[in-house]
Amino acid sequence: MKLYKILAAAALVAGLALYFFWPGRPLKISIPEGAGAGQAAAVLKREGVIVSSTWFKLLVKLTGTGRRVMPGEYTLREFMSCEEALWRLTHSTYISSVRVVIPEGWRMEQIADRLEANGIVPAAQFLKLAREQKLEGYLFPSTYNLKKNTPPQEVVNLLKFEFDRQIRPLFSKGFPERLDEFKTLVIASIVEREAVDDSERPLIAAVYINRYRRGMPLEADPTTQYALGYWKRALTYKDLKFKSPYNTYVVGGLPPGPICNPGYSSVAATLAPANLDALYFVADRKGKHIFNASFKEHLKAKKRVEQAAKAEKQ
Repeated sequence: MKLYKILAAAALVAGLALYFFWPGRPLKISIPEGAGAGQAAAVLKREGVIVSSTWFKLLVKLTGTGRRVMPGEYTLREFMSCEEALWRLTHSTYISSVRVVIPEGWRMEQIADRLEANGIVPAAQFLKLAREQKLEGYLFPSTYNLKKNTPPQEVVNLLKFEFDRQIRPLFSKGFPERLDEFKTLVIASIVEREAVDDSERPLIAAVYINRYRRGMPLEADPTTQYALGYWKRALTYKDLKFKSPYNTYVVGGLPPGPICNPGYSSVAATLAPANLDALYFVADRKGKHIFNASFKEHLKAKKRVEQAAKAEKQ
């Protein structure tokens, strides 16, 4: 009987050892952005990482770790335990690469913060390089698969490369009158922050190009926000008077550089603006804008929008 118990214990230990430390071949798998426990379990089962997706989902429920499953690229093992697989998917140490989304219209500080939050590069190091190389506007917004602890210059080079790959071919077609590459990028960055509806990008671009050609102040709210150092939603009269070369309410011409990193659509719209003589626009508070060539009509449009807003509150 004593020998039987020893053998049984040995078998149990051996079984557990095989379960938890099965020497399976390495497998590279990808957990997509926004994947829940069920989707992660399906990926792991399909790729041969785990044997039971049901047990994996039950473990997630028992441990309450569903929201901690992180998207990214992982190197796991064939037939590893569900317990170890879940541990690795909830601890960033095991991610070999991370899917990082850089949205259109972000300034370099926002990009730096997101890169640091995903463990790619320290924000301060990224910002130092981006500022020294004057890269605001050239850090192309896209979705990147990046390795953790990547050298800062390598990350900068990747974002610049994507800009060169997607945007520079547009420049080869020429520029609107009185614009060049740099001026186009500056105006495109303003368009990016102003536009809500894609169809209005060429219209907004036309307004700012028209104002620039006439020597009128651009009076673009996003330039004031950039001058303030953050995207303040409701600007005050005091904000509009903030002294900065970027604030186009207090200086003429274009700001000294882009105010964000625009996407493909805003650059394309600035290179091919709509054919209209509008000099003003006002948000209709429904996601679009009302465009006018005369200041008198512009004021009327603003009044109609304000009256409609008041009526909705009553």
